Amino acid sequence: MGEGITIIGGGLSGLTLGIGLRQRGVPVRVWEAGAYPRHRVCGEFISGLGLGSLTRLGLLEALHESGKARPAVTAAFFAGKTSVKARALPEAALCIPRFDLDDWLAREFTKWGGELVLSTRWSGESGPGIVHASGRRPEPAGLGWRLFGLKAHASDVTLDADLEMHFVPEGYVGLSRQSHGRVNICGLFRTRAPVPDLRQRWREWLGGAPNSVLNQRLAVAQIDPASFCSVAALSLRPRRAWGRAEFCVGDALTMIPPVTGNGMSMAFESAELAIDPLSRYSQGKLDWVEAGRQFARLCDDRFSARLRWAAWLQPLLLQPVARAGLVFGAAHFPALTQWLFARTR
Repeated sequence: MGEGITIIGGGLSGLTLGIGLRQRGVPVRVWEAGAYPRHRVCGEFISGLGLGSLTRLGLLEALHESGKARPAVTAAFFAGKTSVKARALPEAALCIPRFDLDDWLAREFTKWGGELVLSTRWSGESGPGIVHASGRRPEPAGLGWRLFGLKAHASDVTLDADLEMHFVPEGYVGLSRQSHGRVNICGLFRTRAPVPDLRQRWREWLGGAPNSVLNQRLAVAQIDPASFCSVAALSLRPRRAWGRAEFCVGDALTMIPPVTGNGMSMAFESAELAIDPLSRYSQGKLDWVEAGRQFARLCDDRFSARLRWAAWLQPLLLQPVARAGLVFGAAHFPALTQWLFARTR
């Protein structure tokens, strides 16, 4: 057995990386501060190149067989009175609740012989053999707009498509069909001031403006209060892997805004890209610095263009006039949707 790898964070990227390393016989320990299963703020919608990563790791077929995931083939967009009716996605996607997915990945990791330490926060230092997969980077206060996310599951929601995106005055809300009649409601919002009563008013934020399509969708929805979760101080500014002092994967590496990219896909992709250099480090074929450099080059080659497109699109999606124009263009020129999809996923 070679040098062991310690992964800090048992989310999508950390567990997927752990599985990939165990498939190559690398000793792996994952430290997770929480426990499974649990709800997380997430669109619960996987599209793009991450599906290929799951396929190559032998996980996609197993996910389908688990009965926890369902395919998604259509999408619709709504911005005020402008809409894009249900239309086939350029490529089929996958919907699965994080409540189920994280727990399933954790079980797969332990089946492969990985060591999983739960409900324990890592207190060691960074260095050789330490991979950071602990999620988002908080955004300091005082930098203008603050971003926060909300998520809940509901039943009795009628959708026109597998994925619906609804633009609201200060953000957007995605509705995605999940298995067993559930719908995931996930929104990204911005504000210039703290929202102290968010715990009491989160349904208003997710529910959209009165008489909007979103509001009508959720008027009779049966929302599961236990599924509600939130995340604040989000930083969606792109970051490069090259020059980083720490070896990071997933959201710990960089985040991409919803709609303009797929963070779940990037989590799986970055995990797959890390497997080979970390395996060779474990075998003594690379030193730690060179393993990090090789991984950084792979990540920046894979993600840089995608992140540039996202950085350009995200401000437009938060400007009512600009996003209405984008939705209008997508409604009348279907090739625009496919073109943007190809560049952001």
